[in-house]
Amino acid sequence: MTKRILITLLGLILLIAGIAGIKTLQIRKMIAQGSQFVPPPEIVTTAVAEKDSWESLLTAVGSLEAVRGVTVSAELSGKVVGIEFEAGSTVQKGDILLRQDTSSEKARLPGAEAAVALARSNLDRYRELLQQRVISQAEYDSFSATYKQAVAEADNIRATIEKKTVRAPFGGRLGIRLVNLGQILNEGEAIVSLQAPDPIYANFLLPQQDLTQLGVGMAVRVTTDALPGETIEGTITAINPEVDAATRNIRLQATVPNPGEKLRPGMFASVAVVRPVQDPVLTIPATAVLYAPYSDSVFVVEEKPAEQGAEAGKVLRQQFVRLGRKHGDFVAVASGLEEGETVVSTGVFKLRNGQAVVVDNTLSPEFKLAPTVENN
Repeated sequence: MTKRILITLLGLILLIAGIAGIKTLQIRKMIAQGSQFVPPPEIVTTAVAEKDSWESLLTAVGSLEAVRGVTVSAELSGKVVGIEFEAGSTVQKGDILLRQDTSSEKARLPGAEAAVALARSNLDRYRELLQQRVISQAEYDSFSATYKQAVAEADNIRATIEKKTVRAPFGGRLGIRLVNLGQILNEGEAIVSLQAPDPIYANFLLPQQDLTQLGVGMAVRVTTDALPGETIEGTITAINPEVDAATRNIRLQATVPNPGEKLRPGMFASVAVVRPVQDPVLTIPATAVLYAPYSDSVFVVEEKPAEQGAEAGKVLRQQFVRLGRKHGDFVAVASGLEEGETVVSTGVFKLRNGQAVVVDNTLSPEFKLAPTVENN
């Protein structure tokens, strides 16, 4: 019985050893095949790094401000008896906006004018008496002062009546009405906003190191998300004579035409100052760059010479680059790439260093400096 068990165990051991040996040979064969396996070349599109000249721009963010803008307010206290404007309407200089109650001033005005007439008659009479030397010069001067006081009182009442008729100080567009009929206005209380929006100012800041490149009359381009795809051109009209001591920035103001009043005061805007010189740059498509936190890179296409047992072809070399500014579909390369080198232009995220490739540009997209979105 014991002999039979030993023979059975020995047979099992030999069987297992045989199976293990066969599997070991299979695995070694698979490893050998895997080490000799060459993946098929990846089909890629390419672009050539080329030199170009781009406009030299100084970019900044700013805000829009009306050339003339004010919140019209009450100069004197009084009750509102008439509102002569509609919210959002356009007015001309001198148009009446609001009337305040002037009944008490108008009631006092006839008495003041009568006092002026009486004082004038007395003054004429006393002038004759002075010439006849009936009265002294001091008495005449006293009557003359009385006349002037009466005139001043009448003029003061007329001025009060005029000030209680609120007029537009300049032409422009009105905002939302802030008062109601019958309301008692206090001195300085707001009535309505008045803005002259055409043209309009664009205020922005640039670093102090750019000061030598700036000048009045230089062209600017203003864009805002309120007008997508639209660029409005203007000119620099003022440069602040001092630099902000806290930020070391200099404040500039550009005047921009605003037909149709598409731009409104208070809007956020992007401003680009166009310098009179152009910058030489080395450009590649922006889609050719593999962006990464540690460094950006591109894949350069190189010729692979024929080796023993292998054919000639094209392989990739990953090259780290330092980028400059973007313009349309292109990006400038500051360093890491030479003119004339060919780089992969699309799909770089799926590539690796040393990979074999085949170039096929039949489906390559058209890269432009001023691309437009097409509605397909």
